[in-house]
This record gives sequence, structure tokens and C-alpha cells, in this order.
Amino acid sequence: MRDLRIEVDDLTREQKRADADVEQVKTRRTRDQGMIDTGQVKDPKALERMLGELESLNRRITSLEDAELEVMERLETTQASLDQRSAELAGIEGEELELRAAFEHKAGDLQEQLAAARAERDTRASGMPEDLLALYEKLRAQKRGVGAAALRRRECGGCRLTLNASDLGIIAKKPTDEVVRCEECDRILVRTGESGI
Repeated sequence: MRDLRIEVDDLTREQKRADADVEQVKTRRTRDQGMIDTGQVKDPKALERMLGELESLNRRITSLEDAELEVMERLETTQASLDQRSAELAGIEGEELELRAAFEHKAGDLQEQLAAARAERDTRASGMPEDLLALYEKLRAQKRGVGAAALRRRECGGCRLTLNASDLGIIAKKPTDEVVRCEECDRILVRTGESGI
């Protein structure tokens, strides 16, 4: 779009120069024609030269006007392209504003949900033993935010390893308040009614 603006500016200057050139030659033609019409040129040879010069000026004016029309056409085409691009850019900027507003709204909602989840987590964690909480936080840091996983249908919810009957038997014999960890991913296994033990 910057290139189109530069081109429009260049063509506008070129058109002004072409206008000035045409006007300059027309002024000279008008002056010479006036001298002929008022009879200021008495010498026949000078009059003949003046008439020849008038023909030359008329041809020059025609040539300059053709060049001026060409510049005007190019300017009009370029200006239309610039206007179209400007309209497209305005549309894109409008869409960007809408998307940014939607993003900020969604981000605000997510921040609220995150704050609520943290508050709930803090409430639930308040009664946990310190050593268990420390172990969980350590595992959570190592395991990309998941320090404990549910044991459902004989499968670890963290690494998706299916435990064999022997491992399930060992887990079943442990007291419910004892910490059990997955042999594969080392996460804390949370026993549920669907554990399969």
C-alpha cells in the first residue's frame, strides 16, 4: 500500500507538471496568435515564420495533452487501487478490533475460571499433610502440571499404562490413606470406585 501511495504522489506531481507545460505552450500560442491578429507582424517572411511556429505550437500542445491524458488515466487507475486497498485494510483493522475484543473477553473469563479453580484447590489442599503436598508439587513441576492421576479401569490417567493383576493386587492390599505411585510415570495414583481393584 505504501508503494501505491508513493505512485499516486508521483503521478499527481507528473500531472501538475504536464498541466503547467500545456499552459505554458498555450500562453505562447495565444501571444503569437494575438500578434498576428492585431497586425503587429508586418514583414511577410516574419509572418510566415510566425505561422509555422503556430503550427509547431499546436502540434506540441496536442502531444502534451496526449501525455497529460495518459498520466491522468494512470493516476485514476492507481488511485482506484489505493482506494480499494485502503478499504480492505479498514475491513481487516475492523476485524482485528473485533477479534481483540473477543480475545480480551475470553481471556477475562478464563482468568476468572482460573482464579476460582485456584481458590477451590487451595481450599481442598488446606487439610492435606505437608509432605504429601510437597511431593505432589514436586511431581506436578516435573510432569507438566499433572502430579496425580486417577486409576480407572486398571489404567493410570497420567501415562495410560494398564496395570497388571499383580500390581493391582499389591495396591488393593495397601491402606486407603497410603500414597500409591505409578510404576511407569511415578505420578501419585488416586484410587477411585472405577479403579478395578
